[in-house]
Amino acid sequence: MTPIRPPLTVAIVGTGAIAGEHAQVLLAYPGAEIVAAVDISADSAAAFAARWGIPATYDTVDELLAAGPVDVVHVCTPSGFHAAQSILALDAGSHVVVEKPPALSLDELDAMTDAAARNHRELAVVFQQRSGSAAAHVHGLLAAGALGRPLVATCQTLWYREPAYFDVPWRGNWDDGGGPTVSLGIHQIDLLAWLLGDWASVQGQLWRVARDVQTEDVSTAVVTFASGVVASVITSVLSPRQSSYIRIDTEKATITVDHVYGHGHHNWSITPAQHVHEAESARWALPAVEVPSGHDVLLRDIYDSLQAGVALPITARTPAVAFEIATAVYSSAATNRVVTPETLRDDPDRCRSLESPVTVLRDPGTSA
Repeated sequence: MTPIRPPLTVAIVGTGAIAGEHAQVLLAYPGAEIVAAVDISADSAAAFAARWGIPATYDTVDELLAAGPVDVVHVCTPSGFHAAQSILALDAGSHVVVEKPPALSLDELDAMTDAAARNHRELAVVFQQRSGSAAAHVHGLLAAGALGRPLVATCQTLWYREPAYFDVPWRGNWDDGGGPTVSLGIHQIDLLAWLLGDWASVQGQLWRVARDVQTEDVSTAVVTFASGVVASVITSVLSPRQSSYIRIDTEKATITVDHVYGHGHHNWSITPAQHVHEAESARWALPAVEVPSGHDVLLRDIYDSLQAGVALPITARTPAVAFEIATAVYSSAATNRVVTPETLRDDPDRCRSLESPVTVLRDPGTSA
């Protein structure tokens, strides 16, 4: 793309592994210029800046913003820092691109979206599973009603994290925000909601089956959508054959996507019902040009919009919806009630912190 305005100045906050994904995309984008890296570790910031050719480093976001305005701030720190750093940047007049999960609580995320609104800035959460040509194509078919009314869905994040994964102090701890429902499953929950639209209710349960953690290691939920779709949602860190799986059954077809951390055309299928004529189902074929999902396509789309001064692309809008559904799972488990968008914030404890009672099925210290 040829930029229609001068390059947007960019700072990357946090220089861990995911920050490299952002830097790689931005360096290849002609409408962006990375001007600073920020990290509480001066050594890490210096090494990151040297690797990616970034001219300045700072220890804190305050120091970055005091040095002068920055068009866009990328927040790639651990999730406990996301809210405060994003709000600082938004109040300074920067747009913000933040990694998932965007915050530790719904209250924090509400504060972030409020800051974006009052400063007339954009807040984009990196939910890259929405991106790619296959997801866009299926989204379009569903929105146009080409596949008939969606009826029932399954959403599974079946991943494996060995016990040693939780040796890091903040993992599996309520102080880090929540368990795998919000830290891992949120990607597929977001893709499901992006495909199916507004959610209507959540009834959820939290389980601790095998890992020695405070949070859940498995969650289950029934989620309904305003269109009438009923979905079964399960998240696990106990599943050796890993899969990120969504299935949507409509009046005319079954849609599936089965992958782990990213999808291309080969991960998707659209199977017509027996009564659908071949000529009709042929019109559902995926586009000839494939664009896999990923940070690259999502960030480029975000920057195209920022450069043009228009609203964020649909793949980067509604930053709170997946977090709302995940919070509703925790709230339902804690209150033993069905949660709706209208009643979600009636549970101030879960809006402030996701900490919830967990059903322990077996003491992790005992033998199987």
